[in-house]
Amino acid sequence: MAEKHSSAGAPAGSKEVARGANAADAASERASVLCDAALAGDRRSLSRLLTAVENRTSLAEAALRRLYPLAGRAQLIGITGPPGAGKSTLVAALIAELRRAGRPVAVVAVDPSSPITGGAVLGDRVRMQAYATDDGVFIRSMASRGHAGGLSSATTAAAAVFDAAGFDVVLIETVGTGQSEVEVAATADTTVVVEAPEMGDEIQAIKAGLLEVADIIVVNKGDRPGAHRTAAQLQAMLADGPREARPGRPAAKHPEVLVTTAATGVGVAQLLAAIDRHRPVARAADGDSVRLKRAEAQVWAVLVDRLHDRVRFLEGAEGPRAFGADGTAEELVAGTLLRAVASHHLDPYAAADTILARLIGGGPTVQV
Repeated sequence: MAEKHSSAGAPAGSKEVARGANAADAASERASVLCDAALAGDRRSLSRLLTAVENRTSLAEAALRRLYPLAGRAQLIGITGPPGAGKSTLVAALIAELRRAGRPVAVVAVDPSSPITGGAVLGDRVRMQAYATDDGVFIRSMASRGHAGGLSSATTAAAAVFDAAGFDVVLIETVGTGQSEVEVAATADTTVVVEAPEMGDEIQAIKAGLLEVADIIVVNKGDRPGAHRTAAQLQAMLADGPREARPGRPAAKHPEVLVTTAATGVGVAQLLAAIDRHRPVARAADGDSVRLKRAEAQVWAVLVDRLHDRVRFLEGAEGPRAFGADGTAEELVAGTLLRAVASHHLDPYAAADTILARLIGGGPTVQV
């Protein structure tokens, strides 16, 4: 009875901390079981891990702490390009070519989310149903959920899970991208930019952005008129580019330009050969910058998530509450600050500085 009385009389913060610790232990135990099963080849467990990663749960964090040291061996290949270029068809053709060689392949296919409902069709999985029963292929569709850059916020983590699970190649297909949505370059070892013939003024193609991140450029739909002319124009434009790095800028890439017809498989073997040729380049010294950028993106993503969660605590949003060292609930100031900004009594910079000071200490604060 004394134990019961002690628990009832404990500060609210102590009970919340205890519940959090129990939940973390349960998530860690569950993650360990799923990781063991996934590493042993259980596809259902792998699927559950990917669901946790996409939803950014505590189970996902525990699993990634276990799996991340096992990753780093797979080749991550980004497939990006404008809508209508045939990216999904090309990915399906690459899967067929890889499977003919007996190589296991995983696919992370990112589909755009509705800005109204947040839903996504996830149509890429529908296009690749021919491989649904192949144990050497695992296809995971993810909604972008409003994340800019052509990817989902969980893409890199999902690729790490596939890598640790033993897939030799991970294909990452982005949503249809424009000139500036080039985040895939910081995620993939090899970036394949897919273009289609006669898709507009060639000047659009050489604007800063998409082509500058390409390791390989593919003009797909090669059976259409103008495909080879488009490839020749791209080669000529790339040949006129700088051959050496300018001071303070990364070295210019000199991508191969290939022509494929993904619907019939023409040119796909040559594309896979080009991807394999680039693999040692990505692993060499020049690949260090790519890996550092990937690490930076991963660490910043975690930091942003952590800060976002802490700010939500301050806002008094639904979910766990933040507690001070004495076990009392922290003052909920963010909501007051947001109302002050909304009424133009406070500028957003001062509000942000105050929230940061509240979270990490130091810096200017304001009273509202």
